[in-house]
Amino acid sequence: MYNEGTAGLTYWSPNVNIFRDPRWGRGQETPGEDPLLASKYAARYVQGLQGNGIAGDRLKVAACCKHYTAYDVDNWKGVDRFHFNARVSQQDLEDTYNVPFKACVLEGKVASIMCSYNQVNGKPTCADPHLLKDIVRGQWHLNGYIVSDCDSVQVLYEQQHYTALPEEAAADSIKSGLDLDCGPFLAVHTEQAVRRGLLSEVDVNNALSNTIAVQMRLGMFDGDRSAHPFERLGSKDVCTPAHQQLALEAARQGIVLLKNHGSSLPLSTKTHRTVAVIGPNSDVTVTMIGNYAGVACGYTSPLQGIGRYARTIHQVGCVNVACNGVQGFEEAEAAARQADATVLVMGLDQSIEAEFRDRVGLLLPGHQQELVSRVSKASRGPTVLVLMSGGPIDVSFAKYDPKISAILWAGYPGQAGGAAIADVLFGTTNPGGKLPMTWYPEGYVARLPMTIMDMRANPSKGYPGRTYRFYKGPVVFPFGYGLSYTKFNMGLAYAPKDITVTVPHALRNSSMISNGVKIKHMTNCDELIVPVHIDVKNTGTLDGSHSLLLFSTPPPGTQWFTNKQLIGFEKVNVAVGSKQRVKIDVHVCKHLSVVDKYGIRKIPMGEHKLQIGDDLEHLISVQASLEDINPTRP
Repeated sequence: MYNEGTAGLTYWSPNVNIFRDPRWGRGQETPGEDPLLASKYAARYVQGLQGNGIAGDRLKVAACCKHYTAYDVDNWKGVDRFHFNARVSQQDLEDTYNVPFKACVLEGKVASIMCSYNQVNGKPTCADPHLLKDIVRGQWHLNGYIVSDCDSVQVLYEQQHYTALPEEAAADSIKSGLDLDCGPFLAVHTEQAVRRGLLSEVDVNNALSNTIAVQMRLGMFDGDRSAHPFERLGSKDVCTPAHQQLALEAARQGIVLLKNHGSSLPLSTKTHRTVAVIGPNSDVTVTMIGNYAGVACGYTSPLQGIGRYARTIHQVGCVNVACNGVQGFEEAEAAARQADATVLVMGLDQSIEAEFRDRVGLLLPGHQQELVSRVSKASRGPTVLVLMSGGPIDVSFAKYDPKISAILWAGYPGQAGGAAIADVLFGTTNPGGKLPMTWYPEGYVARLPMTIMDMRANPSKGYPGRTYRFYKGPVVFPFGYGLSYTKFNMGLAYAPKDITVTVPHALRNSSMISNGVKIKHMTNCDELIVPVHIDVKNTGTLDGSHSLLLFSTPPPGTQWFTNKQLIGFEKVNVAVGSKQRVKIDVHVCKHLSVVDKYGIRKIPMGEHKLQIGDDLEHLISVQASLEDINPTRP
């Protein structure tokens, strides 16, 4: 058997849903709120799992991008994913919700797409022929199978009451493009659907063919598997020193420095010989791997990691993250008075945010904020707040409290998380992470139903919009934010000033040009890739890495409703006093286009603003040129 005889070779991962609402319990599984970031992550994740390119069309494992589509409500104030009907505009589907799934198929060549529990505009996603047949297979040309989330077909019959009979649910889902059911429903009811004439054997054969073809690519019909390119992989390849080092490095790179008042960090092993380590997440292990995790090779908790650098005094303060009482606060304050520095490891865990568990607010649970404030006042040295969570937390109190010297966000950093946190605290690692989602104040969600799926703001109705692309209100920390122990200056070395898109001469009198040129009308899309060169100089005192984010803003016009959008990013390591030149290719049709209210992608004519960092801006003028297209002669 495959996989050491313990499991199959299909991995229902990654989760590439957009982290639209900060309360979503499964946001921790996703790459964040930005469609481009999610798309790049999705494609690379799939390629890594499947071994794409190493052995042609053969697969190492079959990845699965989930949950298609507009799925990001699990269980919020009595509204659950089994009954939720996501009302989504064609505009938002095209430029937000479907974008990562498209990248999974077209760029990642994923072997599977999973449809979600929820309905979209009144239809269950697993029984919607437009979403499955027309888009995933017709437009994107999926080479693989479409699978339901577990028991989704049963859900659309029993809980959503979408069909009157179970065999109708089986027939509707298979005819819509579903190939495989996670659960027994299709196995029980498909035969009767065929016998009643609701479903043809051709439909069933098509579903089987799509599924079995992936099994063939995995080598399951090879007989002698010794020639399979991935057959040599086994248990000896799990938990190798190289892989454990990679887990540590990933945790280091993922930590985000949110505050560093007076350069309080990094701590010094000479000055800070005794560290008080306090908080409900201060000595956790399993918490660090989040949900849907495998068996860790071993753990290093924050307490253990810090103990490698200094003598520690440990107090949990709260027995768990719910922090329902203040019984341990005095002991925590006493520890802070004795130490040269204090590290509070606070935040969330799966009891607060998880699958089928959305949050109702953004503040630290229970009495955690009180513990942080009391300990920071008692501390005789610098106080550092370390946050573990998948979603954003409103820590405005700590951001503006001068007694709290620094704030780190570690996410759920994995098995080596404690070692990585300690390495950042003591300067062995210079932090370079950036936030993949906006951190909102509590007031943002206080009057905002999680069930409204609109991305764009609607000021007339008091609707603030979602994510940095459409929300203009106050934030605790913005998308892409993250500090370093060193300083970087950026300069624009080269970027074009003018770009010409060509359209057929037949459109010369069309208002389509002034309202934006439709991508499908352009004749030079494949050629329109322009380079942007940025110089990144390290002007500080430490070597460091910098994640350069390139944004664009379309020409002014209410029809686009976009503040700005990420169009490229690159991480670069820069030594002290040196400079690195970064090249980011801008694909004009993909990166400078926007989507109108009908779901049609266009390039607005006029001046597009490129933005790098807070201060560097550059204008690119995009204009249309008419081209005579000669008809093809027989």
